Amino acid sequence: MVKKDGLLEQKSLSIANQHQYELCGRAAPTQKVPVPKIYKMKIFAKNAVLARSKFWYFMKKINCAKRTGGEILRQTELYDNKPTKVQNYGIWLRYNSRTDTHNMYKEYRDTTINGAVSQMIAEMAGRHRAEASSIQIMKTAIIADEDVRRKHVKQMLTKGCRFPMVRKTPLVKKSMKKVFLGKRPTTYAQ
Repeated sequence: MVKKDGLLEQKSLSIANQHQYELCGRAAPTQKVPVPKIYKMKIFAKNAVLARSKFWYFMKKINCAKRTGGEILRQTELYDNKPTKVQNYGIWLRYNSRTDTHNMYKEYRDTTINGAVSQMIAEMAGRHRAEASSIQIMKTAIIADEDVRRKHVKQMLTKGCRFPMVRKTPLVKKSMKKVFLGKRPTTYAQ
């Protein structure tokens, strides 16, 4: 619970706070270029507003088109086909550290690509102190079990991989379970 403007607001507990958007846009038509080239990008962001902002950031680098001199033709959020199936995801990324720009390849095991990207952002913040704004995702792919390179993902692919129950809760019979108590609690010492 977070207190905001005098009201209690419950924070979202979902781990996958990244969403994948597909944006199509172009520079505005001019007399010199009446039909400008259309660019389509897949962008990961927390919400649609940040996705548009990232789109214009990359458009400025690609063809010097700013938001004021351009237009977004289509924006859609992309979802996974099977969000219940566990898969291996490979992510190629570039990030700016305090000293230089680095390229990386990382692998994650998750049910959705959004969850894998959220894991990646959390790991980059923890291990490399990289802010989410300094990370550029160049490519993502679903990796087959045979093509997995990273050891922490390979250990999950062994045939007899099981997860033990650390703490079992005792089973309570229905007759023993009580919904209401017979007496009120005492608030003073006797």
